Amino acid sequence: MHVHIYTDGGSRGNPGPSASGAVIKSTDGKLLANVSKYLGKTTNNQAEYTAIVIGLERAAKMGATVVSLFMDSELATKQLKGEYRVKDPDIAKRFLEVKNLLHKFDRVIFTHIPREKNKEADALVNKCLDEQRC
Repeated sequence: MHVHIYTDGGSRGNPGPSASGAVIKSTDGKLLANVSKYLGKTTNNQAEYTAIVIGLERAAKMGATVVSLFMDSELATKQLKGEYRVKDPDIAKRFLEVKNLLHKFDRVIFTHIPREKNKEADALVNKCLDEQRC
């Protein structure tokens, strides 16, 4: 099964109250799952990586074998593609979590998208932040 995952993480302040969200869809655009998590005080980049982790975890539980991962975080996209090094020790932990999850799939494709094409994941993050829970 091939799924599309749209992820976003947000922090109100950096660091500040943060949340992560992932929207999982079939390749024809049908909504399969929404996943979100309130993180408490953390950075925007940590929230972005957590969104990727929770999205991949849910996709694995759903039996996905191929994942197209769409993110509006250029930093995370380039780090996961090996174009940028991961320097921050806290991000390195999340990066390793993602890399370990990749083994659950036959293929994972990382794609950077503009923020305006990621509105559903962004809305999950903002709802979670507004409620300070998910």
